Amino acid sequence: MRHAFIAFLFALVASFAHAQDVKVVYHVNTGVESSAAILANITNHLNADPKAKIVVVTHGPGIDFLLTDAKDSRGREFSGPVSALAGRGVEFKVCNNTLTTRNIDAGKLLMETKVVPSGVAEVARLQAKEGYVYLKP
Repeated sequence: MRHAFIAFLFALVASFAHAQDVKVVYHVNTGVESSAAILANITNHLNADPKAKIVVVTHGPGIDFLLTDAKDSRGREFSGPVSALAGRGVEFKVCNNTLTTRNIDAGKLLMETKVVPSGVAEVARLQAKEGYVYLKP
């Protein structure tokens, strides 16, 4: 009986520790001119807290860096840094309303992206229902 209680306590502590992992939603609605800095911020965030769960939600001009062949001011494609961050568990979500309004085919998005019905609704959902902290870089 004592061993079962000790096992229960260890499971409870492990569960509590896991529940304390930081969950962050980065809200991006600015164009490619700020995207390199935003990706650098996310990289720095993960370097400081490798267990952080990060979701990047984009809409409006914020989706531009997630388009195939999008480049920064130095001519470097965003696909490499986006792929590297996705490999570290970062999720990239794109607003379908923006795609529709701007007449952009979802096939032009990087493969690491996921289309959501509404970027702002997704930001709100992550905060209200999943306990994500909001960051606006």
